[in-house]
Amino acid sequence: MKATYRKHPRYYYARLLWAKSMRLCSWGCHQMPERSFFFRQYQFPVCARCCGVTIGTILGYVLFFCRFIVSVPIALFSMLLMFADWAIQWLDIKESTNTRRLITGIFGGLGCTSLYLKMLRTISRIIRNY
Repeated sequence: MKATYRKHPRYYYARLLWAKSMRLCSWGCHQMPERSFFFRQYQFPVCARCCGVTIGTILGYVLFFCRFIVSVPIALFSMLLMFADWAIQWLDIKESTNTRRLITGIFGGLGCTSLYLKMLRTISRIIRNY
């Protein structure tokens, strides 16, 4: 009974979507299984840090459109947190965990997006006043 349950077309399209997303995301992420989250035995198409960066980016846009502006020093510090976690792991000082990668990725994505949107807003004001 379980074999026929898995052959349902809905699962076929879910596996196809998963395979295509894994291929699509492979250009920007290493997709190492030990550094990725899993859902029902399927690996996320991006690693934990890239997942955090994506969440942080979305959060940055939401905060920007809600007119909450992250200051430049806080945005830079957020990006520095993600870099520090990466550097500590790269230098073999301490192995990072997926939870830490996710959290520092969220901070890094939020900081980078905040700086990017702040820069775009400044450029648009300069052009508008020109």
